[in-house]
Amino acid sequence: MTLKEQNKIRLERIANIATQWIGSTSSLVFHTLLFIVAFLLPVLHIMEFDKMLLVLTTIVSLEAIYLAIFIQMSVNKNSQDIEEIQEDIEEIQEDVEEIQENVEELQENVDTEATLLTKETPPVIAAMSPTDEKLQHIQLLLQQLQQEVAALKEAH
Repeated sequence: MTLKEQNKIRLERIANIATQWIGSTSSLVFHTLLFIVAFLLPVLHIMEFDKMLLVLTTIVSLEAIYLAIFIQMSVNKNSQDIEEIQEDIEEIQEDVEEIQENVEELQENVDTEATLLTKETPPVIAAMSPTDEKLQHIQLLLQQLQQEVAALKEAH
């Protein structure tokens, strides 16, 4: 991984941490205490009121600029993740459709084989034939598979 990629990953991690922290109770408490301290400085004659307002306004403005950038980075990353998920879902849907087509083909083949066996086997033997039981079992399994594929399609 190149240095540029590492820096990008590090910056994205910082953006995520910053946006998560800003939306937390600890951030609310921190900012409340910061404002209380800032307004106490002129009351305690540590700093002039105008100078305190200038410093506080500058700090708050810079914080707002960086937060806006970090939040936009998070939004962009989430949008990219959503696009990738949508592509994955489309691929899954295509796979499910292909599986359903294969199951339908198998069902047709089993039906054809069952018809051929019934025509070629004498009626008395056909009634007792284990082959028919196997075909019926296969047909049942294929029907269950078709139902599961249909359920998968409905889920997506």
